[in-house]
Amino acid sequence: MEVGVCKQEMLQKKNAVLVDGVILNGPIMDSKAGEKFVEEACKIIMEEVVQKADDVTEKVCEWQAPETLKQILDLEMRDTGECHQKLLQLCQDVIRYSVKTSHPRFFNQLYAGIDYYSLVARFITEALNPSVYTYEVSPVFLLVEEAVIKKMIEFIGWEEGDGIFNPGGSVSNMYAMNLARYKFCPEIKEKGLSGLPRLVMFTSEECHYSMKKAASFLGIGTENVYFIRTDERGKMIPEELEKQVQRARKEGSAPFLVCATAGTTVLGAFDPLDKIADICEKHGLWLHVDASWGGSALISRKHCRLLRGIHRADSVAWNPHKMLLAGIQCCALLVKDNSGLLKKCYSAEAAYLFQQDKFYDVSYDTGDKSIQCSRRPDAFKFWLMWKALGTTGLEERVNRALALARYLVEEIKKREGFQLLLEPEFANVCFWYIPPSLREMEDGPEFWQKLHQNGPTGALNMFSGSVKLICLPALNLLLSYEKPQGLSEGS
Repeated sequence: MEVGVCKQEMLQKKNAVLVDGVILNGPIMDSKAGEKFVEEACKIIMEEVVQKADDVTEKVCEWQAPETLKQILDLEMRDTGECHQKLLQLCQDVIRYSVKTSHPRFFNQLYAGIDYYSLVARFITEALNPSVYTYEVSPVFLLVEEAVIKKMIEFIGWEEGDGIFNPGGSVSNMYAMNLARYKFCPEIKEKGLSGLPRLVMFTSEECHYSMKKAASFLGIGTENVYFIRTDERGKMIPEELEKQVQRARKEGSAPFLVCATAGTTVLGAFDPLDKIADICEKHGLWLHVDASWGGSALISRKHCRLLRGIHRADSVAWNPHKMLLAGIQCCALLVKDNSGLLKKCYSAEAAYLFQQDKFYDVSYDTGDKSIQCSRRPDAFKFWLMWKALGTTGLEERVNRALALARYLVEEIKKREGFQLLLEPEFANVCFWYIPPSLREMEDGPEFWQKLHQNGPTGALNMFSGSVKLICLPALNLLLSYEKPQGLSEGS
């Protein structure tokens, strides 16, 4: 309707330029109406998301079955656009029926909470809509990414290095795997997989599933991922790694990479990096550390010991969007090599983008270090948050998360029906809740079968805002910043 009105007005003007029925010098849309919509939509976001972020009286989610939700949202796209009020109502509904990840009782996998500075940074970048590949189109955000990467490298303990922000820890792990392979056999970039020996890599049986995905995607093959046994706490056993490397060599394979994990997804385990690094140095293997979850402990002087030896890694994946609350997505791959290895591996030398005769230092054109062309300025949300809180503020977040985990452990020990799986090393607290009907039952196959059958019900109750932790076998619970007394309210 609004676009039609604008078109009629333009046609009435003598200077209207019309080609194939399209007005070339008129507005695409009514800017005043657009500005009003943005203003009113932002008000809804402020009232329904930001101001209610820590309101425990609100539900984590207004749960609806998929078919019901399809009808509520009216998902069909039509030939004509919806009116202003209908669109605002859609915004309201999207917020109402979405999961509130900033809610104090949102307990999901490894992320939660809200950071206001990161949120504002996301508003800014969404409004500016930049793409981070050349300095000429993204000057501020390229300098911000450079500064953030440099600071993260300092915390790892490297004197120099390189890096790039990626859309997720899984992609960072894939980048590292490909980079390690390129370092091992640079000719693969031009010649491909043909003629190469059977490449094998090693990681723990508690690693993130992205390792298998990356091996499949890159043509290494999941059968060539050797999963190393872990101890009772979920840590890779170095002696087992040594055995598997020797086994691979005897088979005639070519080992090239070891992926250690600093903060496993379920148990929160940290592999013994120093001992693994010794084996990598002995056999000439690239050491990648997937610290997507546990990397933020580097910020804490108290807990950085968990990652002792990480400075010996060749590459590190670290996700500030998890414990540090930088907002999804904010994930970095950091590389010790500072000779331009990232660019050598990924460069395609697109002449229309990366001309060498520009009016500035073209080393700031970092797009050729990335698989992507268009790339979001994810470092900016972390940078603005870091500027606002300082390193001490980020350190407090890490310390608080681990203190909350310790508090939960002590509460679990006091309560009948709760069984702690193991003393946590990090913020992961794994426990069983035993329903009253099973507490007198003898431990055995039938007991565990019945316990598992109760799982989905408990998960749904938890998901829809209940404070009862019921029937959640081996719950991996990250307490992101709820007040301690909230734990005892109906737990």
